[in-house]
Amino acid sequence: MKKTVLRSYARLIARAGVNVQKGQEVLIRAGLDQPEFVRMLVEECYRAKAKRVRVEWDYEPLRKLDYRYCSQTALATVEDWEKAKLEHRVEVLPCTIFLDSFDPDGMKGINQEKMAKVEQKRFPILKPIFDSMENKYPWCIAAVPGAAWAKKIFPELPKGKAMEKLWEAILYTSRVTEDPVAAWEAHNAELEKRCDYLNALGIAELHYKGDNGTDLTVGMIPEAIFMGGGERTLGGQFFNPNIPTEECFTTPMRGKAEGIVYATKPLSYSGELIENFSVRFENGKAVEVHAEKNQALLEKMISMDEGAAYLGECALVPVNSPIAESALLFYNTLFDENAACHLALGMGFANTIRGFENKTLEECRQMGVNDSMNHEDFMIGYEGLDIDALTRDGRTVPIFRRGKWAFEV
Repeated sequence: MKKTVLRSYARLIARAGVNVQKGQEVLIRAGLDQPEFVRMLVEECYRAKAKRVRVEWDYEPLRKLDYRYCSQTALATVEDWEKAKLEHRVEVLPCTIFLDSFDPDGMKGINQEKMAKVEQKRFPILKPIFDSMENKYPWCIAAVPGAAWAKKIFPELPKGKAMEKLWEAILYTSRVTEDPVAAWEAHNAELEKRCDYLNALGIAELHYKGDNGTDLTVGMIPEAIFMGGGERTLGGQFFNPNIPTEECFTTPMRGKAEGIVYATKPLSYSGELIENFSVRFENGKAVEVHAEKNQALLEKMISMDEGAAYLGECALVPVNSPIAESALLFYNTLFDENAACHLALGMGFANTIRGFENKTLEECRQMGVNDSMNHEDFMIGYEGLDIDALTRDGRTVPIFRRGKWAFEV
C-alpha cells in the first residue's frame, strides 16, 4: 500500500477521528501488526499539536500465556499502579485511539470461564473510574490489517496479498479518498439528516420482522434520540468515534423487548466466534439463546452481570452500505456492524438522552439506559428484514423494507 495513502488515513484518524487539539495528550492502543503505521499516526497527532502521544501495545499470544499460567487471583488483582494510570487519564482526559487488528480466533482454546471470572472481579473496582470519564474525552476505533485477520477473510491468498487486500477494504470502507476529511463531513451530514427524520417521528417502539423468523418489538426511551456519525464531548469537542460508520443508533428502554431475533453474521466475543444464533426476549431480558457454534460462550456473555442480558443499543444500517456492498465478512464488529442493522446487549449510551449534559449518569440510567460491563453488538440485518416504527401518536411508519431505508432525506 502506498505510504501517501496510509499517511492520509493516519491524518484522518488524528484530525477527524479524535480531532486532536493543541496541547491535548493522546493515547494509542495498538497490536504489533502495523508498527510503521502507528509511527505515522503518532507523527500526525504531533502535527496536530498534541502535547504528548503515548502508545500502549497489546499482543494476544501474551494474553493467552497469562491465562494459561497465571492464577485467577493474580489476574483479577487491580494493582495500585493500574489505578494510578487510570486516575491520570481521568485528570488529563487524553484523546484515545484504538487500532484494531486482532485475530477473530485469537483467543481460541483459552479458559473462557477463568477469563469471565477475572473480568467480573476487576470491573467493579474499575467501573467508578470509567464512569467518571464517560462522555468527557474524544475517542476513535479504527482498524489496520493483522496477518491472521487477513488470512481469515482471504484464506485462498498468500499472507502478503491477503494483507494488501485487507488494507484496500479498510481504506475503501473508511472513505479514504483524495480528501477523506471532506468525505467524512459529507457522510456525517447525510447521517444527521436521517437521524433528524427519525427523531421527528416520536417513536415509541420498533418492530423488526424477517422471513428468517425474526419477530421482535423493542420499546424506546421517550427522551432518547437517534445519533450517527460524529459526536461531541461534554466540553464540546467534535470527534468521530468509529471509522468506518454507517449507523443511525439509539439506546432503547431497558426492560422493553419482546420476541425473537436471529443473527445474520458471526459474533466475535472474547476472541472466539459465536455462529448461527438466536436470542429470545421477555420483559426486555434475553431469556433463551441458541447457537450452532459456541452456545456456552453465548450463555456466558449474557450472564456476565445483571445488565448483560438487556439491550443497550438499536442501530439501523442498510444492506447497500459500502461495507455491505463489499460482500466481505470481516469477522470484526467494527466493520460487520456497519454492514447490517444490529442490536447490542449490555451497556447503553447516556449521550442519546436529550439534555444528557445536564443530567448525571445515574439519572440517565434511571430513565431507562441499561448499565453493564459488556456492550456486545450482534448483526440482524439482511435483505429480508422489515422495520416499522410505532409512534407515540398511534401511527405505523415504515423505516426499513427488505433491508433498506424506506424513506429518503
